[in-house]
Amino acid sequence: MKTFVVGISGVTNGGKTTLAKNLQKHLPNCSIVSQDDFFKPESEIETDANGFLQYDVLEALNMEKMMSTISCWMESQGQSLASTDSGSAEEIPILIVEGFLLFNYNTRVYEPPDTPGYFDGHVWPMYLKHRREMEKITWEIVYLDGTKSEEDLFKEVYEDLIQELAKQKCLHVTT
Repeated sequence: MKTFVVGISGVTNGGKTTLAKNLQKHLPNCSIVSQDDFFKPESEIETDANGFLQYDVLEALNMEKMMSTISCWMESQGQSLASTDSGSAEEIPILIVEGFLLFNYNTRVYEPPDTPGYFDGHVWPMYLKHRREMEKITWEIVYLDGTKSEEDLFKEVYEDLIQELAKQKCLHVTT
């Protein structure tokens, strides 16, 4: 049986976790892996020339541990579903992986506010770097408009996921 993996990324404190949790409430058989759970200890985070800890870089994360967690989820879903191969879209396991790559600079509101210069001097340049790297990837990536309400974003993503799950069901039943 197939599994369905969804990635949600965007600006720090931009609502990724909220969206993921809302989707999890409405989607059966859904799990979340949050990149925030994989930051290295502060003592291992580099500091830039301005004294800011460099959390908005992949080197600040234990990506091996995160990928291992995702792999374990994929393997466990494959094993548990081998005997329950009914093809129902509701039974397709969904993993939402959410992380901090940045997309919505103009709408960012952060409490408490960052140290002056941090967002413009570090976070935004890192967003541009990561965005350029992502644009080279051939995966189907849907960019969301961060100026929309939380409810509108949820509705858009939820409807897209339901459509994709229906396609998965059709593919599974006919194969």
